Amino acid sequence: MSFRRSIPLLLAATFLAAAPAHAQDAQICFDTADRVTEGDNTVTDAEKQKGHEACLRALSDTASVVDKYHLQEADFDIMGNRPKPQ
Repeated sequence: MSFRRSIPLLLAATFLAAAPAHAQDAQICFDTADRVTEGDNTVTDAEKQKGHEACLRALSDTASVVDKYHLQEADFDIMGNRPKPQ
């Protein structure tokens, strides 16, 4: 098999390998945000930090404006602050 013919296969493998991490990060982000907004007092600072970091990774992995909006809202819920207007 020539190298040129294997490029699509390599690209597909790369995208498939990267997809689960994005889905997992988004899920961690949303789960942590749900726990915080529901008033779960057992959420530790370490869990909040882990959720915040997962939100940031998921934000950097997605190109969808709608997904970015939802991830930012979840991150704001976790961290308890919003960006200040300029």
